[in-house]
Parts: sequence; C-alpha cells; structure tokens
Amino acid sequence: MIKTAHIQNLHHLLSLLDSAVSWLNRSYTQCQKVGIKPTYTPEEYDAFENLTSRFSRVCDILIQKVFRSIDSVELEEKGSLIDIMNRAHKRHLFENVNEVYEMKSLRNEVAHEYKLEDLKEIFKSVLTFTPKLLVIVQTTKDYCSRYKTLS
Repeated sequence: MIKTAHIQNLHHLLSLLDSAVSWLNRSYTQCQKVGIKPTYTPEEYDAFENLTSRFSRVCDILIQKVFRSIDSVELEEKGSLIDIMNRAHKRHLFENVNEVYEMKSLRNEVAHEYKLEDLKEIFKSVLTFTPKLLVIVQTTKDYCSRYKTLS
C-alpha cells in the first residue's frame, strides 16, 4: 500500500515535470534565436528571464522532487542531496555528476543574482545547460516508466 502511494506521487511529479519542461522548451527556443550578445532589448531580456526561471523550476522539480520520489519508490533511506544525486547517478540517470552539481549551482545563482553584467553570464550558462538538463529529464522519465500506476 505504501509503495502504491509512492508510485502515484512519482507519477504526479513526473506530470508536473512535463508541464515545466514544455515551458522551458518554449523559452529555450526563443532565447536560442536571440543568442548571447552585449545588450538586449527589454523583450529579449524578458525572454531570458523566463528561460532562467523555467530552467530553475525544472532543476528543482527533477532533483528535489523526482529524484527523491524515486528513492521513496525504491525504499531508499532518506539522505542528503549528495546521497540523492549519487543514487540517481548509480541509476544511470545522467553521465556526469559534476554537470548536475553545476546545474544545481547555476539554479542557485539564478535565484540570487542581481547585477545585469553577471546575468549575461548566467544566460549563457543556462543556454548551454538546458539541452543537457532536457536529456536527463528524458532519461529519468524512461527510467520511471518501469513503475506503472496501480489504481
């Protein structure tokens, strides 16, 4: 019974992740067209603000919620973020654990950066990491397909 609840929660979180990813894809496509440049129009700046926010949201849902939920389904002990990431890596959800830590760090920078000059570097990093994040999302969804919902 407990495992059924964990599986249902995992599927709920994967649904949230799907929704967040669709918005991230939209922003990523817009910002790829804009590219990295010295100055942005207000509309372009808004587009990048949306991208960074959506990147952060997908990172949070994936790492903080979905990875933790997989641990619950597989009856793993709760642990630190490092434990969660190491278990996700052992499940082959991503190849390079350091890149995922960089994404998590980038997510934190997005939340705490206020200087326009530094934001341009963040925009560049988010454009670089978004495709990698999307691959990890898909790999995670493929992995989770083994857990069918039990009605």
